[in-house]
Amino acid sequence: MVVAGYYSESSCTTMGWLFLKVLLVGMTFSGLLCPLMDFSINGKTGAPKPNIVIILADDMGWGDLGANCGETKDTTNLDKMASEGMRFADFHAAASTCSPSRASLLTGRLGLRNGVTHNFAVTSVGGLPLNETTLAEVLRQAGYVTAMIGKWHLGHHGSYHPNFRGFDYFFGIPYSHDMGCTDTPGYNYPPCPACPQSDGQWRNPGRDCYTDVALPLYENLNIVEQPVNLSSLAQKYAEKAVEFIGQASTSGRPFLLYVGLAHMHVPLSVTPPLEKPRNQSLYHASLREMDSLVGQIKDKVDHMAKENTLLWFTGDNGPWAQKCELAGSMGPFYGLWQARQGGSSAKQTTWEGGHRVPALAYWPGRVPANVTSTALLSVLDIFPTAIALAGASLPPNRNFDGLDASEVLFGRSQTGHRVLFHPNSGAAGEYGALQTVRLDHHKAFYITGGAKACDGSTGPEQHHAFPLIFNLEDDAAEAVPLQRGSPEYRAVLPEVTQLLAEVLGDIAADNSSRADYAQDPSATPCCDLYKIACRCQTA
Repeated sequence: MVVAGYYSESSCTTMGWLFLKVLLVGMTFSGLLCPLMDFSINGKTGAPKPNIVIILADDMGWGDLGANCGETKDTTNLDKMASEGMRFADFHAAASTCSPSRASLLTGRLGLRNGVTHNFAVTSVGGLPLNETTLAEVLRQAGYVTAMIGKWHLGHHGSYHPNFRGFDYFFGIPYSHDMGCTDTPGYNYPPCPACPQSDGQWRNPGRDCYTDVALPLYENLNIVEQPVNLSSLAQKYAEKAVEFIGQASTSGRPFLLYVGLAHMHVPLSVTPPLEKPRNQSLYHASLREMDSLVGQIKDKVDHMAKENTLLWFTGDNGPWAQKCELAGSMGPFYGLWQARQGGSSAKQTTWEGGHRVPALAYWPGRVPANVTSTALLSVLDIFPTAIALAGASLPPNRNFDGLDASEVLFGRSQTGHRVLFHPNSGAAGEYGALQTVRLDHHKAFYITGGAKACDGSTGPEQHHAFPLIFNLEDDAAEAVPLQRGSPEYRAVLPEVTQLLAEVLGDIAADNSSRADYAQDPSATPCCDLYKIACRCQTA
């Protein structure tokens, strides 16, 4: 086991005292949980504070969930969760790429407020700004024991590491698993070669298919594996999650578990040996593995803390269409207007396929079973909802974009947002800019553009002085905008224009943050130069 260092000696020294700090405050999980405490009580209801488990899939399409699209047969555990809980049909990521979506989940604030407008890199010095308060920090102050397992992607250097952002325990990777210190980062150019198939099983014969990737696997501040073996990563995540749920459940304290899955981000991998139909694609095999991982977590919750645990599953953004056959399904949200212009209307865009994501909530006895909610909700809502359920208070001196969705969760309301704002996440315009407004079932685009598609094309960036407005109730595929002269268009236009001006004014007056996106090679986690999959470029 190696204490996590960086590619310069001075950085490694810094991490040394940070590691000591973690040990002193008792953050490391194995055997160092805080002593048993009196069982926490929610001051608002008199009920025990609920445990909260958040599972965030990566690049999973709305149509990948069988409960959303009946022809999908690869998500049996998730579909069972939907039948035992609540499915959200109109649930949205707060951004359509990795870091901004995760920052909004943990802060309840859009990227223009929390400062995270695009992805952090392997060499990023900064991360989620330190003056932003995370969900883990709020809940730990309220007596929760907290853990983050999986992909972080909100800064790994110094104090941006999860252990310093409210998480007592961290096991996972610092960014996406197509990133790392390699000569050919991530092997992620389409078509991504799958491991050879024989007799219905996936084989891993060598380093030319997805077995190892160069990034580090952390347990707290220790690098415990580098390069990471993808074929065993999912099971390691499941084991650590199950272990945390078991130990936290017996500690007498409520717990927060945030799991950032590697699935369905490329490179895809499955744990061998995996039995599969001969005609099943690698994507579907990987989807089944993800579903199994979620099933293991749910089974442990059911065994240890079923009556007092909210399990919330959703995604960070839509599928990565650039990856061709290794990309998921947008369902009926094709973004046909953009498709005719060129490029993809999925991940990185503000078309429905980019940010409408699968979402489920499960809490037997509290969340009604086999219910579909049509309320307009967002990943932004997880933060204020979890805080309200815990009987805690929102951080002061800042504004939030999420809402407390408890009444929707408990089946007492179908009212969510009336308005959502969708930021640019890389396809067109300035990062983080609010270029699309959702108002009830209408959606107005002030800027349009496509992300890179499977064929390599990108759609042109277009600015619309008079926005394109779609009626999603009649046109979920966003194929034909309303005629500008129509009564419906004229009725919607003034309000969306006013709403956009109001939110931009509110953000300008808010206590907003700015992330440090500076790059420095010394911020790269140490690589083992003797590992083939971890060759650092030093020239």
